[in-house]
Formats: sequence, structure tokens, C-alpha cells
Amino acid sequence: MASTLEHNVEIAPAPRSHWPNYAALDLGTNNCRLLIARRAGGGFRVVDAFSRIVRLGEGLAATGALSEAAMARTIEALRVCAGKIGHRKIAAGRYVATEACRRAANCSAFLGRVREEIGIDLEIISTAEEARLVVTGCAALLHPRIPYAIVFDIGGGSTEIVWLRQEGARARRPRPEILGSESLPFGVVTFTERFGGVEVTPASYRAMVAEAEAALLPFEARHKIRREVRARQVQMLGSSGTVTTLAGVHLALPRYIRAVVDGSLLTFAQIAAVSRHLAGLDIDGRAASPCVGRERADLVLSGCAILDAICATWPVGRLRVADRGIREGILFDLIQGVK
Repeated sequence: MASTLEHNVEIAPAPRSHWPNYAALDLGTNNCRLLIARRAGGGFRVVDAFSRIVRLGEGLAATGALSEAAMARTIEALRVCAGKIGHRKIAAGRYVATEACRRAANCSAFLGRVREEIGIDLEIISTAEEARLVVTGCAALLHPRIPYAIVFDIGGGSTEIVWLRQEGARARRPRPEILGSESLPFGVVTFTERFGGVEVTPASYRAMVAEAEAALLPFEARHKIRREVRARQVQMLGSSGTVTTLAGVHLALPRYIRAVVDGSLLTFAQIAAVSRHLAGLDIDGRAASPCVGRERADLVLSGCAILDAICATWPVGRLRVADRGIREGILFDLIQGVK
């Protein structure tokens, strides 16, 4: 499906230098990500990007605070981002932080330190705004003729679930209307710290799935999503490292290739097969997979468990994979002048 937010849009070279740059930074519990882009048609073309696993929320569940080591790692990543932002003439930017900063008792001190040392003014966004940005960033991947959608983002410290309806579902570009959203208080980092990630037993994996399923039930009860699933009126879209990793493993990519993964489809049977495969490997085996790697090897099974719970709760049958989300949503807002 063609995307209005396609990153590799070709544009005429002559006026490029006159088009403004926009910057979007997403600091999550696990990752620090930056995109700098220019307008391209109805979307944008990326001119610079950065992503690093920083594990800002490491140990947060146990202590209620950001650790010195985690803050130091994150500040070094933000220093790289600041350098890239400073290298470009930025017309407008938005730099947001999510679950780890929402929960940490010492977050104000951390944000002050970032402002003083790096010069980046981070904005802590609400869970509702996080959900809206994910939908805005991923909307171009939704099938226009399927009226309802479940969009989710399995993060490091939380899992965002969004239930939406596409207004004018038969139109060429229907508008998504959020009917409800929920931020579940766990993600791949929190589950890994609680249940383990180096050695994950079948019992601990089942416990993660069961906890995630129980947490999803109130959302299902409020919105009666299964009724629309049975009527084949629902599509599912996942925006997270978990689904992109599983897609890369399923496709047997020799290295992670965003252009191949973004917008691809996974059936639930394929998701189950890849999850079983990864669960059957030890930590070194998972790390050896080029689309998992050493930094995600201890986190990937927690993500698989949460994804299994989502698939069991809403048996849509297949999932569209999105290697896009908050940053793309921010850029789309900035380019369109949305406040």
C-alpha cells in the first residue's frame, strides 16, 4: 500500500535546500530515537535519523527512580541527537518522553540535567497523546476499506492499545477516529525484569501471557471489539520493536531492513511459529539472530508474550507491521501545522 508518510519519497533536487527541516525525538523506556525530515508531497522524506537502546527505565519498577547509569547512557544518546539537530536548520521540533519519565520520582531533576547539559527541552506527554501520535504516525498503513482497527505499541515500560474507527472507510484516505485507548503498565523491560529474560521457562512465559490477557479484558469489555472481529470488520496494526523484530526473523533477513519490514504482513500462525522458535533458543541463540541482536536478546520473549496475549484476545488472524510511530506522528503534525 502506498504511504503518505513514506520515508524514501523521491523529490526534485532543485528546491530541496529551500525546504525547512523538522525534528522529532521520542525518548522511551528502552529507546532514544530521532528523525529529521523535510516535506515531500503530502508526507515527508527523512534526511537524518538516530536510534539507540538506552534502557532509561532499567530498575525503575523496583526503585521508582531513574538510575544514575541509565541517565548517563541516555544523556550520551541525547548528546548525539543534539548534535544532529544543531547541524541542521530546524524550522520546528518536538522532543517527547514517555512512560519512564512519567513514572520516575526523579524525572524533574533528570529533565533539568538534560536541559542544562544538552540543551534539549523534553516534554513528558500523556498516555492519550502518545496513543494519538502512534495512530497519526501509522495511519497511512491502515487498509482504507476495513472500518475498525486495533493499533498497539509494545514499549519498554508500557503497552499502548488503541481502538479506532475510520470515518469514510470507503474513501481513498479515510480519517481515523480514536474510540478508546489504554496504557497497560508493562512492556518488554518491566516484564523482563520481573519474569527474567536470559532464561525464560515455559511457566514464566505462560505467566506473562496470562497477566497481559487479564489486563486486556477490561478494554475488551468496554468496547466489545470481539463482536466486530467476528464480523470481519477489524484490522490490526502493530508499531513496536517486538513486531518489527518478529517480521525480520520471519523473513529471514540477513540484517534488519526497514523498507522490507515496514508495511509487511504477519499471520497469527507465523507470529506463533517465530515466537516458538525464539523461545526454543538460549540467550546466545537469540542474540545471534541478525534481527534480534545482543541488545534485544533478553527482551524479545517478553514482547512475544505480550503480543501472544493481544492476538489471543482479538483473533483478527493477521497483523500489519509498522516501523513507524510517535516520531512519524510528530513530524506529520509539524509539517501539517497541527498544534
